[in-house]
Amino acid sequence: MEHGGSLKVVLGSLAGNVAIVIAKVAAAVVTGSGSMLGEAIHSSADCMNQVLLLVGARQAQKPPSASHPMGYGRSAYFWSFVVALMLFFGGGVFSIREGFEKLHDPEPLSHLSAAVVILLVSLVIEALSLGQAARELNRRRGAVGFFTYLRQTTDADLVVLFAENGGDVVGLLLALGALGLSVVTGDPRWDAMGSLGIGVLLTLIAGVLAREVTSLLLGERADPAIERAFREEAAADPELGPVLRVITVQQGPAQVMIAAKIFAKPGLDAAALAHAYNRLESRMRARCPEVKWQFLEPDVED
Repeated sequence: MEHGGSLKVVLGSLAGNVAIVIAKVAAAVVTGSGSMLGEAIHSSADCMNQVLLLVGARQAQKPPSASHPMGYGRSAYFWSFVVALMLFFGGGVFSIREGFEKLHDPEPLSHLSAAVVILLVSLVIEALSLGQAARELNRRRGAVGFFTYLRQTTDADLVVLFAENGGDVVGLLLALGALGLSVVTGDPRWDAMGSLGIGVLLTLIAGVLAREVTSLLLGERADPAIERAFREEAAADPELGPVLRVITVQQGPAQVMIAAKIFAKPGLDAAALAHAYNRLESRMRARCPEVKWQFLEPDVED
């Protein structure tokens, strides 16, 4: 994983969200809008989430230790999972509760023009953040389809940011629509419906993110291209036989472990086999720098 690109996207989103939170909280207090308050809560949760992603990225880069010989790479996935929980409880559940309260006891809205201006400015900022995340994803995915890459990638923090920013854009559109309907109809319950819609949106995003990150936490297979590269490099060595089995595990951002069983050519002594394995490991490190650990076991055909 390329930490520089992800770090830039996280910091950019964090800076934008801090400014947006201040504006939304002020607008929610002035207007009494439930959907605006839901958006303020949403953006506040986003700020905390981005701080947690930075914490996870920092911990994931810690070197291996005696207690964690394969490093701390999965810390990034743990904190991404915490982000999903915060989206669910800190954003989704709270916004749904606020929507139900406003629906049961609607209050008249005021200063709606200020709220609309803040929502429009926020929409521009969030759209720029979403575009930044999308450009980084496009740069990394190569020839793979965009949504296919989103499902397959192990860049958890970048996927979380894209989902958050996408949810922000849709949530702002919902809030604008809810306020507009409240003005046109004179019924503040539309604003409450907007808050409910934002809450449902956040819970859905949180559920999808939690499912994806849980797979990485449990030890997901690395990019299939790494296994293909390993088989190609092994086949290119005249002193190695066919690869019997390969297991790849994503240990963290840009941290992959490979375990493989490879048939030894008849008549190959232990020293020659060790040299062949060392050559294979060196070629894999050069071709796939994210491969940090390789455990190779010889076998013979019965």
